[in-house]
Amino acid sequence: MLKPGPDHPITLEPGKRRWRAEFNNHVIADSNDALILREADHRPVVYFPRADVAMEYMGRTEHHTHCPYKGDASYFTLTMDGEILENGVWSYERPFDAMEPIAGRVAFYPDRVKIYEVEDAVVNPKHHDRRDEVDEVQEMVRAQERRLHERRSIDEVIQHTDAGGGASQRDHWPPNVERPQVGEGGVR
Repeated sequence: MLKPGPDHPITLEPGKRRWRAEFNNHVIADSNDALILREADHRPVVYFPRADVAMEYMGRTEHHTHCPYKGDASYFTLTMDGEILENGVWSYERPFDAMEPIAGRVAFYPDRVKIYEVEDAVVNPKHHDRRDEVDEVQEMVRAQERRLHERRSIDEVIQHTDAGGGASQRDHWPPNVERPQVGEGGVR
């Protein structure tokens, strides 16, 4: 195991934008939590969280490689619409301590899978506006409370109404007006 240093620098940084991976005209990864690994004079590599990758199109293979700086990589074959990309996806499931942030993340060969940044606001216009999210949640809670109140009101009416058998589930409501007294007019 070798440690990154001045002779072989490796840096990890969070992606500043949303990243996507596309294979055979299908987006197979979409994340605003990508990590960018820059290693010595190699091209940068984007590592996606597995939760943001369509893993159902990938099958683990027997292929493994070893990097003295990162550890052992496992590989996956990607299959989509009859197109097969043998060992085109890799993951360091238990990397060396210095590379722990990439553990379990997935990377793609950029010459075989299109990897690109997208403006998050274009894909998700409310992503950065937390106020809109709070307003939406508050409105959902108010709507749920209204539905619950309406349901209780309906249940109450049903329980106080005669179902045709001469009795209701609960006593009738008390009258909301006084009965006219004999001699005061009204029905006699």
